[in-house]
Amino acid sequence: MAQFALTLTRRWAGAPLPLRIALVYLAARAVTTALMIAAAVQSTSLSRFGADPGLADFIVAWDAQWYWLVAEEGYPSDLPLTESGEVAENAWAFMPVFAFAAKGIGFLFGSWGIGAFLLSFVAGYFACVALHRLLRDRIGQQAAMWSVVFFASGPIAAMFQVGYAETLFLLLLFLALDATVRRRYTWLYLLIPVMAFTRPGILAFALYLGLHGVLRWWKRREDPLATREVVHIVTLGALATIAGFSWQVIAGIVTGDPGAYLAKELSWRRNWLVGGVEGFIPFEGWVQASQFWFAQWGLPTSWGPVVLALLVVGAGAALIYLPQVRALGPDLRLWSASYLLYLLAVFFPQSSTFRLLLPLSPAWGALAVPRSRLWRVGVLAVCLVGQWLWIYHVYALGNTFWQVP
Repeated sequence: MAQFALTLTRRWAGAPLPLRIALVYLAARAVTTALMIAAAVQSTSLSRFGADPGLADFIVAWDAQWYWLVAEEGYPSDLPLTESGEVAENAWAFMPVFAFAAKGIGFLFGSWGIGAFLLSFVAGYFACVALHRLLRDRIGQQAAMWSVVFFASGPIAAMFQVGYAETLFLLLLFLALDATVRRRYTWLYLLIPVMAFTRPGILAFALYLGLHGVLRWWKRREDPLATREVVHIVTLGALATIAGFSWQVIAGIVTGDPGAYLAKELSWRRNWLVGGVEGFIPFEGWVQASQFWFAQWGLPTSWGPVVLALLVVGAGAALIYLPQVRALGPDLRLWSASYLLYLLAVFFPQSSTFRLLLPLSPAWGALAVPRSRLWRVGVLAVCLVGQWLWIYHVYALGNTFWQVP
């Protein structure tokens, strides 16, 4: 893969950009496919996939099964309960756009799984094109292409070819960020509602729009801010906020339980916390998780919040001071800060943590800024090693790895 990227840079520089990105993307998908085949060979009867699974089994595995369930049966009006009477895991955790779009595509082929694969695969390619467009005016054409290489080959690259909503959401997100940066706000009236019902995260975009508006206001003397732009920013921020809470309202109306969505979210958290969960408190999940994971690692639980605080300070300092990150421009840094704050507020770090970091993918541009060939090839090598580790643990080992002791 590294040699292919170097050859592409030297010999295909004059080829049309979509073709160059397609070659990178197809090479990355070939590598991912090979790694998934290797994982299938190493799967045993102890894995959730059993011995000798096929690639088709991986496409509809894990959360893809929930999207499949949504497409076939919709959402429950009666919330399922555990033996202790608490709300159990259920389909309300998964937004409808990907599930039903995959069903529509799959109808042509007689299989939801084929539809899900094609949707993820094609959306992933266009996400690469959108990412290049988003970054090229900030870090240059070559660095933007390397960003695409890292993005397409990253540790969670399996998402490009399984039945998850990630790549579709990333495509919409990159388009929305690009529209905002280029002040083409009218596109956001279409993108925001679709994003909101594709994958959780639109509230982070609402926060980003607010910060974007503050930045535009702060720099209005050097970068004039028209009244119509103020109206767009305020209206779009309100739209994103309303859309972000609308799924909770819909779940409450359908089930008759106003707390249905939050109860569903906490049902996943209970799988990790033996003592149970009393209720949702913003930012509490990371503190609980830091103590939980340090206990699992045999380390003092009191270290967990301290390390968490250091990570938060370090991430903030990187966004503010690192020259490679600053090269991305203020808007992409504001998006990264908004999304990280959103995760801190609502998420409990567990097996999905790395996957949920995918919306920070514009940050690949910071790693592509250094022009050293050795550096770029080294980053790509780390991406591929990380990809194998992820695929091996999630698909070859399956439940045997993620099971809580």
